[in-house]
Amino acid sequence: MEKVFASIITIGDELLIGQVIDTNSAWIAQELNKTGIAVKNRVAVGDVWEDIWQALDAESKKASIVLITGGLGPTADDITKPLLCEYFGGKMILHEETLAYVTFLFEKVFKRPMIERNRKQAEVPDVCTVLKNEKGTAPGMLFEKDGVIFISMPGVPHEMKWLMLHHVLPLVEKRFTRGVIRHSTLLTAGIGESFLAEMIADIELSLPSHIKLAYLPNYGMVRLRLTASGTNAALLEHELSGYFNQLLERTKDYLVIDEDIPMELVVGKLLKARNQTLSTAESCTGGYIAHVISKHSGASAYYTGSVVSYDNRIKTDVLSVPSHVLETVGAVSEATVKQMAEAVRKIMKTDYAIAVSGIMGPAGGTDTKPVGMVWIAVASTEKTIAQVFNFRFDRARNIELTATNALNLLRQLILGKL
Repeated sequence: MEKVFASIITIGDELLIGQVIDTNSAWIAQELNKTGIAVKNRVAVGDVWEDIWQALDAESKKASIVLITGGLGPTADDITKPLLCEYFGGKMILHEETLAYVTFLFEKVFKRPMIERNRKQAEVPDVCTVLKNEKGTAPGMLFEKDGVIFISMPGVPHEMKWLMLHHVLPLVEKRFTRGVIRHSTLLTAGIGESFLAEMIADIELSLPSHIKLAYLPNYGMVRLRLTASGTNAALLEHELSGYFNQLLERTKDYLVIDEDIPMELVVGKLLKARNQTLSTAESCTGGYIAHVISKHSGASAYYTGSVVSYDNRIKTDVLSVPSHVLETVGAVSEATVKQMAEAVRKIMKTDYAIAVSGIMGPAGGTDTKPVGMVWIAVASTEKTIAQVFNFRFDRARNIELTATNALNLLRQLILGKL
């Protein structure tokens, strides 16, 4: 069975200048992977005619499916549609079904007049198959050339996802005989990537050519991902399981979880299984820990809320941190975070609490309390534990590292490892 490859082209100047982060490619790649299609290449190009044209030429030589996102809006810099029309040798026509839907949206949903720019979104190349977009005004378009399928979708993530789920993936499953791709992932903490590689070197060397091991370090932790490719799903899963179990046994002293989920969900699963609850008190992270927990559906089963004590007055008035503690040892101290954690746990009436206070940067550091220094406390009904961390990265990364390490510290407390 021949392996089916896809390429992804994302279009927009905003991607190249860093104004917008390309989350579309990651989501598309994950969904294609589930169907047994591997992404051969990902390319981001600006709103430049020649660059887009060259990308279409190049990617069509590498893949059977070329997925394109972006450049389908109503403004002058949205050039994808006329370019595709010329590339595939067509002419623009008005697609009546799309026009009727766009008209409906403006009259009944948006409740505002439809101008000519919006009407032009119903124009498509006569050589494409129109894919109705029920989440927006720009339809998807499917083209074929020299045995390669090209599909153009809006760059707006929720519109792209709807088209992928309702048109692209069903088409892929119907048109292509695909192989099987399976992944198994585990998360470790407390060991560096190089030491981990040394620990499992013999297992990695024993892997057959169709099973690959990837090291994915992030925020002081390392994910190990095994990826297996083949044709027989049952046989592949059995083989993958054998190697994965070897990794689990070898890394058991550092193992966080044998799933590909973020730390906040690891903690959430532990709390939910025990019917226990969590609250947070945040100074330097400004509510970020609350955000990463509550962004997941179902978090209300175990997470009650947060006190964002960015100002010392809130630490004193709400969390009962004594003024003399702040005056003598400061907000970034063991005594402060312990009191914050114990107070918020009592206020929220939860089983556990997290508290953080630190200096995220870029300014505010001193010789004794440099940028990146953060105290983290976790509290239960029986004990309160505090640890100091020194991250010393940029502000955004320091905040993310604080959240991940705070959650990991709580995980250890829940499991009785502190």
